[in-house]
Amino acid sequence: MTSSKDHLSAEHSRLAESPKPGSPWRRWGPYVSSRQWGTVREDYSATGDAWSYLPFEQSHLRAYRWGEDGIGGVCDRYGFLNLAVAVWNGKDPIIKERLFGLANEQGNHGEDAKEYWWALDSTPTHAWMQLLYRYPQGEFPYAKLREENARRGKDEREYELADTGIFDEDRFFDVTVSYAKAGPDDLCMIIEATNHGPEAAPLHLLPQVWFRNTWTWGRDPRKPTLRCLDPTELQSTNLRAVECVHDYLGRLYVSAEGVAYRPPEVLVCENESNAAVLWNAENKTATTKDGINARVVHGDESAVASDGAGTKAAFWYSFDSVAPGETVRVRLRMSTHVPDETTFDTGYDAVLADRRAEADEFYAQVIPPRLDDEDRLIARRAFAGLLWGKQIYRYSIESWIGGDPDEPLPPAERADRHARNATWRHLSLADVISMPDDWEYPWFAAWDLAFHCVALAHVDPDFAKEQLLLLCREWAMHPNGQLPAYEWSFGDANPPVHAWAAWQVYVIDGLRDRDFLIRIFTKLLLNFGWWVNRKDLDGSSVFEGGFLGMDNVGLFDRSAPLPVGFRLEQSDATSWMAFYCLQMLKISVALAIEVKAWDECATKFLEHFLSIAQAMRRFGSNDVVLWDEEDGFFYDVLLRPDGSYQRLRVRSMVGLLPLLAVAHAPAWTADHLPDFTARLRWLQSRRPDLVEGLLDRDTEDGNHALLSLMDPARVTRVLSRMFDEDEFLSPNGIRSLSASYREPYATEIDGQWMEIDYEPGESHSGLFGGNSNWRGPIWFPVNVLLADSLRIYADYLGATTTFEVPTGSGNSMTAAEAADDIDRRLIDLFRKGPDGKRPSDGDRIESTGAPHWDHITFSEYFDGDTGEGLGATHQTGWTALVAHLLCRRRSGDPSRHPPRV
Repeated sequence: MTSSKDHLSAEHSRLAESPKPGSPWRRWGPYVSSRQWGTVREDYSATGDAWSYLPFEQSHLRAYRWGEDGIGGVCDRYGFLNLAVAVWNGKDPIIKERLFGLANEQGNHGEDAKEYWWALDSTPTHAWMQLLYRYPQGEFPYAKLREENARRGKDEREYELADTGIFDEDRFFDVTVSYAKAGPDDLCMIIEATNHGPEAAPLHLLPQVWFRNTWTWGRDPRKPTLRCLDPTELQSTNLRAVECVHDYLGRLYVSAEGVAYRPPEVLVCENESNAAVLWNAENKTATTKDGINARVVHGDESAVASDGAGTKAAFWYSFDSVAPGETVRVRLRMSTHVPDETTFDTGYDAVLADRRAEADEFYAQVIPPRLDDEDRLIARRAFAGLLWGKQIYRYSIESWIGGDPDEPLPPAERADRHARNATWRHLSLADVISMPDDWEYPWFAAWDLAFHCVALAHVDPDFAKEQLLLLCREWAMHPNGQLPAYEWSFGDANPPVHAWAAWQVYVIDGLRDRDFLIRIFTKLLLNFGWWVNRKDLDGSSVFEGGFLGMDNVGLFDRSAPLPVGFRLEQSDATSWMAFYCLQMLKISVALAIEVKAWDECATKFLEHFLSIAQAMRRFGSNDVVLWDEEDGFFYDVLLRPDGSYQRLRVRSMVGLLPLLAVAHAPAWTADHLPDFTARLRWLQSRRPDLVEGLLDRDTEDGNHALLSLMDPARVTRVLSRMFDEDEFLSPNGIRSLSASYREPYATEIDGQWMEIDYEPGESHSGLFGGNSNWRGPIWFPVNVLLADSLRIYADYLGATTTFEVPTGSGNSMTAAEAADDIDRRLIDLFRKGPDGKRPSDGDRIESTGAPHWDHITFSEYFDGDTGEGLGATHQTGWTALVAHLLCRRRSGDPSRHPPRV
């Protein structure tokens, strides 16, 4: 990660000092979710409708069971004590404590955050963090956003907050929160709010500190205490502070400095549900979770504790008039020391200046100096979003299904084995996990996380490795070997990319951590067995994966059960498994260099890959061919009970994924892996039909051997489709569905006509029960995989083999150049073009050129024609792979050379 000529940065030293999840410098971070309401964890209904069970309207009234949420918040790694920003403009019906958005059924394209915020910066230990939240000066248009999105159809754009006109003339406050650690348990927090509007406007800043409610549920009666300190205890008239005492965290103090020698008012209440408002029942405590809101918005002094004791507090700064262009600034600090006159002395600002400078030093060593300023900004913002996306994830399925002792029993339907996740009762997590998105997807997803880890490895390889291992531990992985997919259905099958991510992280980390490889490999052996036993029903080496993340790319819902006797043999599922084999082969070969016992594992994955390659090349089960010679493409095949079949001739990412299953067959194995070599020679002699998946080529620089699902002729034919601008190639990457289906494709399947059409952006229908859309957009992670596979082919094919890119253009590229071209198109999503606009900004307000809107957003996926970011528009998640593309060192495939011992 660092240049050999550079000294170790201060942040790199902190990482070395705190490599483990519970290490001191990792104890506090941005682990507070941006949305806890509407999650599966908080849903105790009979119907499983999480969005309706705890909606936004109740989020400020109800104590959460499993987590907390806030704006720009931080907490300890177990989520016990939380600190976050809250604001009020004097007009909103509620103070702004959490981000607003539409539930799945409310948005015309599903769940949708209706706010603007940007992760500006962060280091891996979170010794330095910065986030910007944009707050309207007018009353927040909650009803208007709901009503207009409800009115719009799926063929219309989403109605965003900026579309309401509330930001006209820049009538907003930019609220920037910065955190800097003076020590592992000494956190400085500065909130700065700038009025960008043309007139003076009022603003209330209400930074809050509170304990997660752990005492109500009957499992741990110990209740932490929070009390406002009397000013006489502080030895300073310009300070206000609260003392927070917790059995695990100990004693902490959160203090706030006065502005213009006017200290803030401290408001205290309990983090308890308001049963009187919610359920017309008696409240258990004198004050409730919404007490601060009731005091500030409604002037109800009885809503807060008169004795200053409770479990939630706010420091109330009231600015009656913030002038145009003026910035108001408040300073807070959390530490183990009793606050006094030195808390905010000159050393305080020095801590922030030092940590900001250290962040610059850290990224100067992470991000290559060859990059220009724009690319450096793209990479750093991508890392920031990824690091701010780390959130505490607490969830015990057994406790959730059974209910809590002091709460009403959950409905009987929850105990049924068919209830959500009822077969995952072993799962019990209380960990900081990288989330796909900090609002729309505030829960981990196995294959998203794998991609996150590849980008994270550039800045924090220890955390990346811990994340990959976490999902393989006994309290996460199913006893049958399946990895948990995501909380809406842990049993769904996500593409098996865990081994690929593990190998990438190992390489990025310098090919040095063999213990990590052994730990992840042994667990993935169990997962590989699950795939083989569950998804290859007849042992043909052709797989039926089901969902696999691409539910809308086909003619029908691949997640739903097929009629009795029918089976769908999937090109993508089979390709993913071949890809999985080769990643496991790479790992086992690397391990066998040092410990010869791993040699036989390499042999096992070699032979398994060759079996899949033979099935893909020659036949599927019942002699069904996935390859269509006439079209030069791979398709899914539907098998009928009578043995007949129908090829589903839809050109989609399903047919491109066979390109992924390619790897070098290192020549050096002959000297280092005797079992592997002997078995390969036996197969070449006795089973030449099986080794068609092994390609050999003698060149001037030696023998090049390749393991591949496709021979060069088929690679050429598939790439001619992939690089065709009328099919898959777009200005900003590879589409998920051929654009030739602008004219819909229809076919009859067992008496029923089915149709599919290319949709470059948001889906125009609610197909298959979700709001995901694989019917044309560009998806970042699979594009990255496709480009990497081309680089492996490049070493085999050499510089003399070229392809037209785009097809029919007359412009020839080697496979390596074509891979670089895909990378360039992906990175260009975030670069400003000649018109000064980023393609990813599309037609949103970010593209207007207004200086205050010049912030990069990293979306879930991108329009297949324009590149506009879509889906979760704050999902740095797997799109943070752009930082990986910019920062990686391309020194060839390390699997071609014997790993260092």
